[in-house]
Amino acid sequence: MDTLTLPRPDDWHLHLRDGALLEAVAPQAAAVFSRAIIMPNLQPPVTTVEQAAAYRQRILAALPAGSTFEPLMTLYLTDNTPPEEIARAAASGFVHAVKLYPAGATTHSDAGVTDLLLCYDALAAMEEHGLPLLIHGERTGPELDIFERETAFIDDVLQPLLDRHPRLRVVLEHVTTAEGAELVTGDDPRLAGTFTPQHLLYNRNDLLVGGLKPHYYCMPILKREADREALLEAATSGHPRVFLGTDSAPHPQGAKESACGCAGCYTAPIALSLYAEAFEAAGALGRLADFAGRNGPAFYGLPVNQETVTLERAPLEVPASYPGGDAPVVPLRAGETLAWRLRQP
Repeated sequence: MDTLTLPRPDDWHLHLRDGALLEAVAPQAAAVFSRAIIMPNLQPPVTTVEQAAAYRQRILAALPAGSTFEPLMTLYLTDNTPPEEIARAAASGFVHAVKLYPAGATTHSDAGVTDLLLCYDALAAMEEHGLPLLIHGERTGPELDIFERETAFIDDVLQPLLDRHPRLRVVLEHVTTAEGAELVTGDDPRLAGTFTPQHLLYNRNDLLVGGLKPHYYCMPILKREADREALLEAATSGHPRVFLGTDSAPHPQGAKESACGCAGCYTAPIALSLYAEAFEAAGALGRLADFAGRNGPAFYGLPVNQETVTLERAPLEVPASYPGGDAPVVPLRAGETLAWRLRQP
C-alpha cells in the first residue's frame, strides 16, 4: 500500500497554549486536523464557560483566513467546580468535555483535583448532561514510582469513580500501560481511550539510553516495551472506542532543553505520518482511517468529516524546529526523515 485515503482526522487531545505560541502553532494543527479537543491547562486554567468562549475566540483569531478548523473546548475540573457551571457548559454548544488533572500530575496542573470525592456534585451533573470526563490518569505523590502512576490511578481512582457514577462517560487519555490498554478495549461502553504517537512508537529506553533526549520526555512518561506493544495492539485492533489523541504539547526550545525540562512532545504537524509508521509496523494500515477519522466522532456524537486526506509513501523531512512565536519549537523526530506524508492539495 503506497497511498491511504481517510476522512480528514480530528485530534481528540491537543494543546494550543496561548499568546504568541498559540498564534504560531494553531495554523500548524489546523493544516492537519479538522477539529480538536483543546486542553484547558492555561495559566490561569480555563475553569468557566465564559473563559472557554474567550479562549475559543483567541484560537479562531489565530487561524489563517479561510480555515475551517473547529476548536472543541473543555473546562478544567477543580475541587470547587459547581454543578451549575457544568450545566452552562452542556448548554453552550462549544464546550464538549471536562478535563481532570490530578493536582501536580503534569504541566500547569497545580490547580487540579486533590480528591475526586470533592467533585461529586460536578460529576453527577456531567452524568445528567452527558458531558464526558477526560482523564489524565496518574496518581501523584512522592511515594509512587513515576512508571507506576497510571496503574495506581486505574486501581485506586478510576475503578471507584466508574462505580460511583454509573452513567459517566470517560476518556482515559494518552494511555501508556498494558493495564490501561486492556481497560479501554473492554466491554464498558462508557469508557474510551486515546493513544499518542510517541507511546505507540517508543519506550523508556528511547528516552534514556545513550543520553537523556528531552524531546521524548512527556507525561505520562514512556513505559516498558511490553507496555508499548500492548498499546500498539489496542490502537490497531479496530476497537470502536480507541481513537487518535496526539497530546501534542509545544514548549519553547529553551524550556525543553534545560536543567529541568518541560514535559510534552510536539507532534501536531507530523502526527499522521507518525501514526502511519506505527500502524504499518503492526500490519494494520487499513485500520488507521477508523482510528483517526471515525471512532472519535462516534464517541462524542459528532458527524464524521466529509472531507478526505491522502497519505502517500514519500519522504517527509522533519524540520529542526517550527516557528513558536517568541522562540522556536522543536518537534519529535526533528531532523529525521519519515516514510509517510500528507499529499498536498
